[in-house]
Amino acid sequence: MRVTVFGIGYVGLVQGAVLAEVGHDVVCVDVVAGKVEQLKQGISPIYEPGLENLVKENYKAGRLNFTTDVAEAVRHGDVQFIAVGTPPDEDGSADLKYVLAVAESIARNMERDQIIIDKSTVPVGTADKVALHVASVLAERGRADLTFDVVSNPEFLKEGSAVADCMRPDRIVIGTSSKVSEDVVRELYAPFNRNHEKIIVMDVRSAELTKYAANCMLATKISFMNEMANMAERLGADIEMVRQGIGSDPRIGYHFIYAGAGYGGSCFPKDVQALIQAAEGIGFDATLLKAVEIRNDHQKRMLFDKISAHFFGELAGKTFALWGLSFKPNTDDMREAPSRVLMEALWEAGARVQAFDPEAMEEARRIYADRHELSLCNTKEAALEGADALIIVTEWQLFKAPDFEFIKSQMRAPVIFDGRNLFDPVRMSKKGIRYYSIGR
Repeated sequence: MRVTVFGIGYVGLVQGAVLAEVGHDVVCVDVVAGKVEQLKQGISPIYEPGLENLVKENYKAGRLNFTTDVAEAVRHGDVQFIAVGTPPDEDGSADLKYVLAVAESIARNMERDQIIIDKSTVPVGTADKVALHVASVLAERGRADLTFDVVSNPEFLKEGSAVADCMRPDRIVIGTSSKVSEDVVRELYAPFNRNHEKIIVMDVRSAELTKYAANCMLATKISFMNEMANMAERLGADIEMVRQGIGSDPRIGYHFIYAGAGYGGSCFPKDVQALIQAAEGIGFDATLLKAVEIRNDHQKRMLFDKISAHFFGELAGKTFALWGLSFKPNTDDMREAPSRVLMEALWEAGARVQAFDPEAMEEARRIYADRHELSLCNTKEAALEGADALIIVTEWQLFKAPDFEFIKSQMRAPVIFDGRNLFDPVRMSKKGIRYYSIGR
């Protein structure tokens, strides 16, 4: 099938590359010429395990192409994916300007009937807005004879495992009331639906809400465990023991019940805020979602509060080693990352940070180019030199079994603040390390 994907971000690029991998003829279009040229040279603009090789191989095979030519892209596709960003507006609601701009581009250039597939995370009712916008532009062009359908097909990718999630999806949600569109999208996803039935067909609005409900449910689990962790510290309990105790219940499970420094990234914070705003728009008070957001905001300050308490509020002139900048492992994404909240609080208190991350160094350099209080180190060991304490914010694999004697030898004092509960407190005590974790 001939596929056009608008947007070369996490969703669009991964989806396009994976569709090409199974044999579809895919053209990805973006307004940023530099990004398009990078991809033609085999350079991915984002870090995602396995993605760059997938892009190179399929571009070389001719199944995946990149362009800034909107008219060419629209002419190419039997289906048109909208996979552009929906950044939060000032009030936290999803900004649809990029989605509607793509809808207009499709309408201005389509010369045959089309199926428009909305892959972006969008509020309930967006498909209706896209349909009205496309119909208006077609009427303006005098091409009301062309027919189209807007299908909601939300993504459920996890950064750090997006390629695998796309190749082996848990479910494929198709929101449409058109049997014709359903059949076309079923054909598109047939290679991913062979082992057992993964396709769930529903109305468009339910499909749009499903995406938000999924992310908000996961964010709720994280905030719940962080709330329990704060209680555990005060009650003399160990949240890691509690996690094992409740995770063994199959109704709860072990996923997303790790206490830590709070969630970040491009999805959870934005989607929780967007659903809260959508609720307010219909006169509904989303009290639970508001609590989830409040707890997460507080949790991102937790490490700083522990650090400040240990040093009796005297942080000016102190130097801290920081392991982990990305909001989670296996990505270079620092959007809404707990590391940013922590570093900015430390700088405000007069401290310096020596940071290392396996993938997010360039992103940190881009964001904090003018911050002299930040030193980006080439190795995790280099970040330790002369530090007053080590702080762990991201649970990268290479942080999980360090040489503790080396750590002690490099720092001014043997102190670790662990935002991901990587180590055993008893073991740390035996090694002579003052160890602060979450909920223990």
